[in-house]
Amino acid sequence: MSPPAMPTDALPILVIAFLVVGALYASVGHAGASGYLAVMALVGMDALVMRPVALAINVLVATIAFVQFARAGYFSWALVWPFAAASIPAAFLGGRFHSPASALKVAIGIVLLLAAARMAWVALRPARLGKEAKPPAVPVAIGIGGVLGLVAGITGTGGGIFLSPMMLLFNWADTKRTAATASLFILVNSLAGLGGLVSAGWKPTGELAILAAAACIGGLVGASLGSRHATPRALNLALAAVLLIAGAKLMFA
Repeated sequence: MSPPAMPTDALPILVIAFLVVGALYASVGHAGASGYLAVMALVGMDALVMRPVALAINVLVATIAFVQFARAGYFSWALVWPFAAASIPAAFLGGRFHSPASALKVAIGIVLLLAAARMAWVALRPARLGKEAKPPAVPVAIGIGGVLGLVAGITGTGGGIFLSPMMLLFNWADTKRTAATASLFILVNSLAGLGGLVSAGWKPTGELAILAAAACIGGLVGASLGSRHATPRALNLALAAVLLIAGAKLMFA
């Protein structure tokens, strides 16, 4: 597989945007795939380029986010392994899945719109008071992980953008344990999805290294702050607006 080259004229804009996206997403335990996809969509990048770029950078930023939240004491292996068990092979298969550029464009657009809804929901949802979180049954978590892993591999995301709201909605974990769980879930799924793309012939470009460096710098700052401070409501609403615009642009432009 030899996808179209990345447009070099948009590189300065992408560098700045990836730095900001990495910081914003890592502050809540995410790696930023849906944000990178949104930015790339807005500058008109080819859908076949967008997926591997988002997954490759996801691996790096998710690692940074996971380390920061784990060091802060919020990681639980018992909580994350059932989700990851089925998601890893499913994400690998999703990464090998080839679809026409037009179909991939729509799929990514749907992901962005769902991500926008997720961000708005997190910002506006009422806080849970006095109810202790309870992890899901292992079979339930394995089933959910498999579905989200497949979606992650196909669309070029880590799946955390869907796992996090489910965990919060069903009170499976508090906000920061959710962030820690999501960061590792995103990491393993992104690795698996990227492995599927590599096995199908994808090779990184020099521009990818520049974008990755920018996203990692932002991710380090965001994860360091996010693992110790609550996420502002306005931040999630702003992200929701960007994702909504980009998702609509991909699907209806």
